[in-house]
Amino acid sequence: MRSFKTIQNHKIVFFLLVILYSCNNGNTKTNNSTSIVDTKKQTCAVCKTLSRAVMIKATSQNVSADNSASTANMVLIKGGSFEMGSNDFPDSKPVHKVTVNSFYMDVHEVTNAQFAAFVKATGYKTVAEQQLDPKDYPNIPANALVPGSAVFSPPSNKVSLNNPMQWWKYVAGANWQHPQGPQSNIIGKENYPVVQICYTDALAYAKWAGKRLPTEAEWEYAARAGKHFDKFYWGNDLKPNEKFVANIFQGDFPYNNLKEDGYANTAPVKSFPPNAFGLYDMEGNVWEWCNDFYRPDYYKQSPSTNPQGPEDSYDPDEPGAVKHVQRGGSFICSDQYCIRYRAGSRGKGETNSAGDNLGFRCVK
Repeated sequence: MRSFKTIQNHKIVFFLLVILYSCNNGNTKTNNSTSIVDTKKQTCAVCKTLSRAVMIKATSQNVSADNSASTANMVLIKGGSFEMGSNDFPDSKPVHKVTVNSFYMDVHEVTNAQFAAFVKATGYKTVAEQQLDPKDYPNIPANALVPGSAVFSPPSNKVSLNNPMQWWKYVAGANWQHPQGPQSNIIGKENYPVVQICYTDALAYAKWAGKRLPTEAEWEYAARAGKHFDKFYWGNDLKPNEKFVANIFQGDFPYNNLKEDGYANTAPVKSFPPNAFGLYDMEGNVWEWCNDFYRPDYYKQSPSTNPQGPEDSYDPDEPGAVKHVQRGGSFICSDQYCIRYRAGSRGKGETNSAGDNLGFRCVK
């Protein structure tokens, strides 16, 4: 799928779309509470793209590191070996043995309260809050170039799943403090995962906190928690003991969310049971940035010990975009549409793209 640039009646701000993650648009069959999905047909969710120039400007902001950061609210993940990847997705093949060293990982996704402390200490402005340079968008009217980001905006009726623009909108004023736009806020949601965060923003926070973003291998090793299941990180049943154990979409995507897991949007951190390593929300809730550049062929040549990802980014769907890996899926993932929350699967996102289903956690 290619990037889109859309202006409607000069009243709707532009929407520059890039692939956040590859998804599924196949048929779903359920048997004994286990979801069986045909992964041959793939669609994708989308978000705003900003230029490399804006990325460089953002990363050069003066953010001093808090080197005294402790490992409070982190879990020690003892190193070991595991089988990484999945045979269900073209860019997750081949499944291969990987060994990682020990590291600490945040128990949960970075919250609004934690990110607010970072902003208060540094004055940092996220990419979604920054002005856009008209030189980077020569074909877009200047009055449409306003700060904002992508917001999941489900329609009220059934729609074709071939056009993500039917449930994504570029909303002026959407950012981490106003995830769905100026009319929204995070008051009372201090313990919710921060969203509308692009890779550049996550990297800046990690540097300030004296931490870093996880490698893709570290992330999957932590998510598997010493076990190997083909379907989900928690096991092979979608609903163990008839209960949802992750925040994903139930019902008819994208218009009819049954909220069987209790949430239509993000859930507070620690709302679902932790895995065997004591980590929460390693599937669903919000996508999480990894430090690795994205390449669909990387697993064919990945080192077997502490892989750091490829040296550069390449996505055949958008050859000119710089992308990083995302992991874990989000509250929008549905077995009718997006199955990239499943074990071993990979997501991808343009470095400065954000959305209200995209956050992160750190390691040390």
